[in-house]
Amino acid sequence: MLATLFDWVALVIRWTHVIAGIAWIGSSFYFIALDAGLKANPRLDPRVKGEAWQVHGGGFYQIQKFSVAPEFMPEHLTWFKWEAYSTWIFGFALLVLTYYLHPSVYLIDPQVMKIDVADAVPGAAASLLGGWFIYDLLCRSWIGQETKRLAIAGFILLMAATFAYTHIFSGRGAFIQVGALVGTIMVGNVLVIIIPNQRKTVAALLAGQAPDPIWGEQAKQRSVHNNYLTLPVVFTMLSNHYAFTFSNPKTSWLVLGCIFIASFLVRHWFNTLHTGAKPDWRLWPAAAVPVVGAIVLSLLGQASFTIADNAAPVQFAEVQQIVDQRCHVCHATKPQFPGFAEAPKGIMFDTPTEIQKLAPQIMAQAVKTHTMPLGNVTQITDTERAALGAWIVAGAKLN
Repeated sequence: MLATLFDWVALVIRWTHVIAGIAWIGSSFYFIALDAGLKANPRLDPRVKGEAWQVHGGGFYQIQKFSVAPEFMPEHLTWFKWEAYSTWIFGFALLVLTYYLHPSVYLIDPQVMKIDVADAVPGAAASLLGGWFIYDLLCRSWIGQETKRLAIAGFILLMAATFAYTHIFSGRGAFIQVGALVGTIMVGNVLVIIIPNQRKTVAALLAGQAPDPIWGEQAKQRSVHNNYLTLPVVFTMLSNHYAFTFSNPKTSWLVLGCIFIASFLVRHWFNTLHTGAKPDWRLWPAAAVPVVGAIVLSLLGQASFTIADNAAPVQFAEVQQIVDQRCHVCHATKPQFPGFAEAPKGIMFDTPTEIQKLAPQIMAQAVKTHTMPLGNVTQITDTERAALGAWIVAGAKLN
């Protein structure tokens, strides 16, 4: 009963995290598009940078943006912050419940690095905060004074973190850590720069003073960063369902790097489109190149499997013994592994027929990518993986 309640807690937190994330990403995409589509109008107040006319839901909207701020404080002002805060809060809670409370299953892989739980979890959590401070210092330095220079430096920083994570933690844990790091940077932008700078502007208005334009410029810079980082974060969150993306630490960091580049190009195409400029369709094939590169890298990273000519046929009795010892502890009607109230993804190896039916998944997850068992908690050997593969290649027969 307690395990089921725990799963419900995790489900509600995940659901809330996704809902908040949709709201945050939606507002980010909307306001960047709105800002890009503003048109100057000499008939308006000189303090107005531009306006946009939009139609939605049968109604027309006229939106104006001030270069710095209006001369008075509006009676009602909508703040956009809790979408970001709640996304991170529930995301971090989910990270703790899934990865930090079960590090030996999801976060640590002895085949990547033998690291103690007492070091892995604090190190993983501290790296999120450390990554934010390094990024923030980068933006505040002379590097942050020029967009292209900052973009290159930021990408190098991101790739360095990705390389480190994939060579310390399990593939699945590493990709989630990258997503958590980027998400922390994004919410840090909102918490430390965007909202405080907006509060300074409001305080200046209430005091009858002219707000400093630099506050808005800094907030806009960080807002644009968040906009470009959204697609990579979404990919890292989805990647845990596709082991071929993260299974090999030698290539997985490059796979993620390719996805970063493709995501930035796609996002840039949309952001440019919103300005009213002629769409640069070359960005789509340009984005396809790194995606193809990621696919190639994932294929190259898969372990090859061959059967020796003089190898003896593997009987199902041997296969069933391996599955019972290494897989059935989790993938059963009533899992014996702590923390699982039911079989992960509904996959069960209770009967010979189920084992035979799921042979393709066994080949993909246990033989080729070595992503199962998670963290190799049941200590399956390479010899046993080879036996499973030989049985499957020979036709996965039960007799």
